[in-house]
Amino acid sequence: MTQDGVAQTGAPANSAEQPYPVRSVAVKVAQWIERLGSIWVEGQVTQISARPGTRTAFLVLRDASVDMSLSLTCDPELLRRLPVPLTEGSRVVVYGKLQFFTGRGTLSLRVTEIRAVGIGELLVRIERLKALLTAEGLFDARLKRPLPFLPATIGLITGRASAAECDVVSVAQNRWPAVRFVIRNTAVQGPTAVPQMLEALAELDRDAEVEVIVLARGGGSVEDLLPFSDEALCRAVAAARTPIVSAIGHEPDNPLLDLVADLRAATPTDAAKRIVPDAAAELAGVRDMRARSAAALRAWVQRESHTLTQLRSRPVMADPLRELNHRHDELERLRTAARRTVEQLLRTESTTAGHLREKLTAVGPAATLARGYAVVQRVAGPERHVVRSIDDSPAGSQLRIRVADGAVTAAALGATRLTPESTDEKRK
Repeated sequence: MTQDGVAQTGAPANSAEQPYPVRSVAVKVAQWIERLGSIWVEGQVTQISARPGTRTAFLVLRDASVDMSLSLTCDPELLRRLPVPLTEGSRVVVYGKLQFFTGRGTLSLRVTEIRAVGIGELLVRIERLKALLTAEGLFDARLKRPLPFLPATIGLITGRASAAECDVVSVAQNRWPAVRFVIRNTAVQGPTAVPQMLEALAELDRDAEVEVIVLARGGGSVEDLLPFSDEALCRAVAAARTPIVSAIGHEPDNPLLDLVADLRAATPTDAAKRIVPDAAAELAGVRDMRARSAAALRAWVQRESHTLTQLRSRPVMADPLRELNHRHDELERLRTAARRTVEQLLRTESTTAGHLREKLTAVGPAATLARGYAVVQRVAGPERHVVRSIDDSPAGSQLRIRVADGAVTAAALGATRLTPESTDEKRK
């Protein structure tokens, strides 16, 4: 096993003391590339060199999305047999085999077949890419960022000295003279358009002063507008932090950039109108709002003044003490009536209480005693018991007899029990 990882049976190890000669390295690279076989490659032709009398034509095939290219060689007869002459900027698909020229140490693709990519095929590829980006959600309306109401600085990516640049700048400055532009002129068609626009977009997106970015160009064919349907550009627009406006071509033109941008303008002029407000219209709106506000304020003051006048004309405001005096008189009348009612109630209750007192006195013990009755009590030590029967006062018992005006102490000498006959006789 050699130092470069290639197994060499019986070959000396590669080192600073035992380096490979150039011819060995060139042969090994050629042998390795030879094993790749034939391949199909797609790109955009940027250079064609086919001199009369030569046996080899040289071409440069460039990737439309990145700054990478590949050298091609072919038989000049192959170019002459093409149904449509090959020109710089044409998109093609070629079939060939990589070759490494050991003498010069260069690599090229030896082409044996060239196919021009037609409009139909381009449209199919665009539709295929559109379906892919739709599935990934790059066209989702929820991802659209709102544009600032009045951007102070606008980034503009467009062709140098183009009509689109003139339209956007002139219309925007006519509408709002204070607006400022940061312009990046790039190719807007051809093999270098996408790399240059990607670089300009990244630069403007990093600029903190740029509040919105416009990609603008005039109308053109499908091939001319093809860079604005490039996958790399669409993904860069979707990933940008700054709101982006697409102003490509005319109303019927609809590249994929229109779908992924935050706002699609029909034309560059329409983009300027939708990004920058019209100063005259805004001033007119301010004047109108000011007039409406003043009218509303005056109407409100008039309503409040009328309300105050009505309140001031009410009796309670004309003579504030009248209601108090009226209430005071009414309160005095109520107080007098309440006092009279209470006094009448007291007299009635006093009379009732006197009658009850007389009745109570009439049936009380003192009245009974005054009529000649007495209460006889037997005295037994400190206790006194009312005598209700002759059995309660045997002979010799000490008695206390209470009469109306005092009490008499006596002793029981004996007792006589009354019989029913004697009771009847007594009644008679």
